[in-house]
Formats: sequence, structure tokens, C-alpha cells
Amino acid sequence: MHKTHLQRHRRIHTGKKLFTCSQCGKSFTDKSTHNRHMRSHTGEKPFTCSQCGKSLTDKSTLTRHMRIHTGEKPFSCSQCGKSFRCKSKLNDHLRRHSGVRSFSCDQCEKTFVFSSSLQKHLNVHAGVKPHFCSICGKCFGLLQHLKEHETIHTGVRPYMCSDCGKTFTTSTHLKSHQRTHTGEKPYKCSHCGKTFTTSNGLKSHQRIHTGEKPYKCSHCEKSFAQSGHLKDHEKVHTGEKPHQCSSCGKGFIRLCQLQTHKKKRCLKFLK
Repeated sequence: MHKTHLQRHRRIHTGKKLFTCSQCGKSFTDKSTHNRHMRSHTGEKPFTCSQCGKSLTDKSTLTRHMRIHTGEKPFSCSQCGKSFRCKSKLNDHLRRHSGVRSFSCDQCEKTFVFSSSLQKHLNVHAGVKPHFCSICGKCFGLLQHLKEHETIHTGVRPYMCSDCGKTFTTSTHLKSHQRTHTGEKPYKCSHCGKTFTTSNGLKSHQRIHTGEKPYKCSHCEKSFAQSGHLKDHEKVHTGEKPHQCSSCGKGFIRLCQLQTHKKKRCLKFLK
């Protein structure tokens, strides 16, 4: 190792930071990192992409950007084989496999893989809904939810499955659907090892272990682990029976009840 490289490396262990920013006072162990930081104040972007002309602050950012054009994804997941353009995206992806949810909401004890997800969730408690639909005026806490809602008005479903031709309003829904073809189940329960195709499927399953029942009935004190179970239960209070037997006309709260009725009890259907 070159002497200057050795000196720079030793500062990692000693914590010595010789280079200080004159604008904000932040300190750095090496000059190159200091120079890169200074560009955040000056706005200087000396590195230019030869493909699209975009200007960037440093060489490493340019290298990552070039992968958009080349399609190179050098960082691969050892568990599912999925590849990424940068290491930070791989690290985020690996957290999904691990199931570790280290960020907790202090108001409802809901947990998250990422701190950014927690911050967005806190807006729910605060009632903050900064994104509104220009067509109907409905407000949303997340921009993603607004975009998904707007497809109701436009009818646009731009994401198509190459295997079966089914279309979706969001890329997330398409990716989840495609796992029904590939059999991929990247979300693993840290309690029992069971795997799932979607993060929502994992969340619902984990409530079996935690005993969490976040969905409360507005008519009585009963609570449920899944929103679907709450919706079915509330029909007991409203008297709604949306699933009707085409043979005898009898109505049922759940589809499974109608199916059982047809198989075992409905004499008209059996004939």
C-alpha cells in the first residue's frame, strides 16, 4: 500500500478528520471526500455523461449514472439472484429478505424496514394529506397513493405482464403478479421461515406470531388481524349479504359460505 493511502486508511481507525468545510464546519478524513462535499455548496458539477449530457458532482456518481445507459447491474442478491445498479439498492433489498423491521411507530407500534417508510406512516397519525386529486379533490398522505388513485379516472393500466397479458396500474402490482408465474417468494418470516410473494402477505402472516389485531370494528369492540376479516365481520352489523345463490336466492356474507351451501345444502343446485 502506498504511504499516502496507508495514512488515509489509518484515519478510519483513529477518527481523525483533517479536512473541514468552511461553509458548514463538517469534517472529513480525506481531501477527495471534502472536495466532493464542497460541491454541494457551490453547485459545481464537473463530470458530464457522454450519453445524455447530464452533469454530476463526482466520478463515482457518474459511474453509477452510466449504468442506466449500459444496463449494467453488478450487485446481485445471493438469495434470489436479483441484480441492482448500486450497492445501496442491494442493501435495501436484502433488508426485505431478512424481515428485520427495526423502525417502530411510537403511536401504534407498527414496524418498518426503512426509516423513510416510518416517516411516511407518521403522516397517517398526524392527518397530513398533502397530495390531492385535481379531478375529484380526494387527498392522500403519499404521492404514490395519489398516482394509483388517478388511474381510476383515466383508466390507464400501463404495466402489462409478458406471460399472460394482464395489465396493472402500478409497477409494484405487476411485480407482485409476476411472482405467480415465477414462483418467487422473497419475503421470509423471521419467526417460522415461511415465505411469501408480497410484503403485505408477510405482514398479515406475522400477526399470527405477534397477536396484533389492528383492524377494529366501528360497531363493537371486536378487532381483527386482517382488513378482509373486518369487512366480512361488519356485514353482520349491516346485514349485507353480497354473495347470493343463483339457484335458491339465499344470500351469504362470505363467498366461501356460498360455495359450501352449493356443495352440501342447496337442493335446487344439486338437482
